[in-house]
Amino acid sequence: MRSLARFVLRGGRRKAGAAGPMLARPKLLIFDFDGTIADTFENGLEILNLLAGEFGYRQLQRADLPKARDMRTHELMKFLGIPATKMRSISKRGTEELSKRIDTVQPLPGMPETLRAVKAAGFTLGIVTSNSCENVAAFLRNHNLEIFEFVRSASKLMGKGREVRGVLKDRNLLASEVLLIGDETRDIEAAQETGAHIAAVTWGYNSRRALESLHPDHLIDHPDRLLELLATFDA
Repeated sequence: MRSLARFVLRGGRRKAGAAGPMLARPKLLIFDFDGTIADTFENGLEILNLLAGEFGYRQLQRADLPKARDMRTHELMKFLGIPATKMRSISKRGTEELSKRIDTVQPLPGMPETLRAVKAAGFTLGIVTSNSCENVAAFLRNHNLEIFEFVRSASKLMGKGREVRGVLKDRNLLASEVLLIGDETRDIEAAQETGAHIAAVTWGYNSRRALESLHPDHLIDHPDRLLELLATFDA
């Protein structure tokens, strides 16, 4: 029964894989937060290394950043020596530390204008993130971006797929009616797990090469390109 339910929630697709180019205007756009909307990279790196001593993993050195950006999440965890059993605690502490810095976090270049234009074009926007709802709400308020219908926080680092399925259920949507926008391989994996479309953006954490290796439906190099993609659909 559970496998059947997952099959239905994936939009009738039996295996994870790219949903393919969108053929109709999406009814919902789900954005990632860190690295997609908000420039939290430097804060994130500082916090990651700050917590290394507390949780017993190695720090991520700047010399290793190019290599790390090519890695998928589980590969980076292995590289730093982070046990999966500690990830929830590390994530919780990380969001606590970021909350102390949230007023310094800026939007990524071009994103505020793009988000407002997308909203003005009549699209429905939401956020699914591994950050906390409180941090996201403070950021959106600080930058006059309170234009999202919901913010949902995944309790686990790799739990975005579950949250996306929750959105689909709550809003009575098919996965094929939704476009995810994110900067990490785990955003692509969440889309492929659920059957949603995915537009991977190259201005965030993971490298273009890492994103391309998972064959996202769309690969976007600048916020303007998201506008161009969405402009192909009539209102």
